[in-house]
Amino acid sequence: MTSDRSPLYDEEILGPKRAGGEARGVRRLGSSLGMMVDTWRRRPGPRRFLAFLSVLMLLGGATLFAWPFLTNLYTDYRQGALEDQLASDASRRAYITRTIEPGEALTRIRIPKLGVDTIVVEGTTLSALQAGAGHYEDTALPCEKGNSGIAGHRTTYGKPFAEVDDLSRGDRITLETPVGRCTYRVSSAPFITTPTDFAVLDQGEGSDLTLTTCHPPGSAAERLIVRAELISSEIFEN
Repeated sequence: MTSDRSPLYDEEILGPKRAGGEARGVRRLGSSLGMMVDTWRRRPGPRRFLAFLSVLMLLGGATLFAWPFLTNLYTDYRQGALEDQLASDASRRAYITRTIEPGEALTRIRIPKLGVDTIVVEGTTLSALQAGAGHYEDTALPCEKGNSGIAGHRTTYGKPFAEVDDLSRGDRITLETPVGRCTYRVSSAPFITTPTDFAVLDQGEGSDLTLTTCHPPGSAAERLIVRAELISSEIFEN
């Protein structure tokens, strides 16, 4: 005959098993734990800590949800200042003398098919790209011989390149600088590569444009690339 007595506790502590096999002591243990947690929560210190933790989690969730919207507001504000800068005489002089600093207005990019109309700044640092789109400093200037590279955000900071994967061969892209305007034609379907594939920015014999952005949207795991070739250009009169 098997005994229900515990080798560690008296039967009175565990209690006899019920028909379903559950000991009354187990239920008492669960109730005791619940009472301990409830007592802990009733104390002023733990209550304040739980309240602080709840507020912190609420603020974190709200910030995460609102972050794209907040970055778009910031970029809209910055784009307004860049509009004036691009049209200034100082910007024209800096462009001609190749002295445009990172973060300063360099060119305007328009993609009619996507409704894109954004001022592109010089440089692709985190700060520069908060303007929405930035020019790779080691690539050719827009409208000139060589491969001009432009990076743009896809989900935040105005997300100018949110839909560049919808571009197809033959679509037009226009760049307007302080000294002129040119039009590129998309030469191939957008393609995906790795973040370390800088060969897409290599300089060639032609006059090309390369757009880069993160892929998939919201992730930096890969890069989406759009290639285009120069088909026309004009110089503004002084």
